[in-house]
Amino acid sequence: MTVTPADIQLAADRIAGRVRRTPVLRVSPTLTFKLELVQHVGSFKPRGAFNRLLVAKEQGALTGQGIVTASGGNAGLAGAYAARELGVPARIFVPTTAPAAKVARLRTLDADVVQVGNEYAEAYEAAVAEAGKSGALLLHAYDQPEVVAGQGTIGLELLEDLEDFDTVLVAVGGGGLIGGIATALGDRAQVVGIEPELAPTLAKTLDAGELIDVAVGGVAADSLGARRFGALALEAVQANKVESVLVTEESIVAARNELWREYQLAVEHGAAVTYAALQTGAYQPAEGEHVVAVICGANTDLSTIS
Repeated sequence: MTVTPADIQLAADRIAGRVRRTPVLRVSPTLTFKLELVQHVGSFKPRGAFNRLLVAKEQGALTGQGIVTASGGNAGLAGAYAARELGVPARIFVPTTAPAAKVARLRTLDADVVQVGNEYAEAYEAAVAEAGKSGALLLHAYDQPEVVAGQGTIGLELLEDLEDFDTVLVAVGGGGLIGGIATALGDRAQVVGIEPELAPTLAKTLDAGELIDVAVGGVAADSLGARRFGALALEAVQANKVESVLVTEESIVAARNELWREYQLAVEHGAAVTYAALQTGAYQPAEGEHVVAVICGANTDLSTIS
């Protein structure tokens, strides 16, 4: 199933009032931040979660069994928050490597948290099995049409809130965010995916020309550590000629620290990759090119920022 700009507009209408319209911050004449880190539960993920659950509710598929999802942390937080707001239970499967701060936050949202496996892929297998057994609605972290459409509402906000921009840099994990934004923007701006060198899921998928499993790790693996890129996102990035740029572990850590020192933005490692690409020249804008860097998440241990 293809996600279209019309799907994204419908998602925007559906989730209005459920999610925050996050601000943009013009930090220089040619650089703007989209501050998605101030979204509910600290990441962009509630956009897709609410759209998925509200569509299911319209169709009668959101029942008293609630939802099941798998997550490195942020998708689980979004699913738990959306489920609580809609009055249904949530069971969240997370890998044992999920940051303690995210697991603790999940429990404050009344979610039933199950830790299993060392990677997102293992948690996802357990979630699928649980959904099949219990009849709960499966919320995928990134590869469902409603989820991709929900994340794409960020692109609509950029078109409405900025008079001009040329390029949008987007952190890439499983691809729901970049797939949605690329679809929303179409040919009105260039979209570039930014990935850690140790989690190059999009880069290797584009090289292969098909969906493959990719080894992932590193400091941003809790949010950008999907082993397999989403099928819906792959269709979107190929259609919109999205490229991948890789950044080093050291540059991610340095960019995260600088976002705090210079802008008082406390972000998780995965959210710092877009700024890392600019700081290191991994992405080199042309003269006068107006770049938007999506700063996508804030769920982190603040004691690790210096």
